[in-house]
Amino acid sequence: MQHRKLYAGVGGLILIGSVGFAGIQASSANESPRTAAAPGTVQLDAPLRSLNDSGASGHAHAEFEGRKAHVHIRARGLAKNLPHAQHLHFGAEARNECPNVFDDANNDHRINVAEGVPDYGPILKSLTTSGDTSPKSGLAVDRFPTTPKGIENYDRTIDFAPGAVLRAIKSGKGVIVIHGVDHNGNGTYDFEGAGASELDPSLPAEATDPALCGVLR
Repeated sequence: MQHRKLYAGVGGLILIGSVGFAGIQASSANESPRTAAAPGTVQLDAPLRSLNDSGASGHAHAEFEGRKAHVHIRARGLAKNLPHAQHLHFGAEARNECPNVFDDANNDHRINVAEGVPDYGPILKSLTTSGDTSPKSGLAVDRFPTTPKGIENYDRTIDFAPGAVLRAIKSGKGVIVIHGVDHNGNGTYDFEGAGASELDPSLPAEATDPALCGVLR
């Protein structure tokens, strides 16, 4: 997978280059009113709960019609004015659920991406604001929401390949995860809050730690 690195710098984040992404493919928001489903559509919802004491909350809604899904995400309480990578996860060998405190394998009192993957699986779709939505865009930070005032309002139609994976998502096995936690509250992603990411030691863990999670049911 390819991504751009995040660094804390004077005036905010600096986006530097692209490197290989090794190891893993890896207050409440109001729910949007549900409209009557057209014939042949499948509507799924996911209340998004806080992970890593992010203080965030939200709701995701996906309306599937054939191979397309219109995805709505409303969230608040996210780290302000910082990019938040977000994905639809699924894994044939995963539990396809959100992680909990018992998944903190190294007892550092936070759930990192590697600890969460057995629960929610690898990335199936990158929920970018434009362009590619494949796992290759898993950390395309210039194409993810930056949440002014900590609020996200996301709407995009995503294409899926037909087959067993799409049927699994429609049956309630897709997991929405939003990443990015400002652990030390200093307004940027840096190494002081939680050290280096387990995915890449040159990347702050704050940029990759999950902040919100919900299963589409």
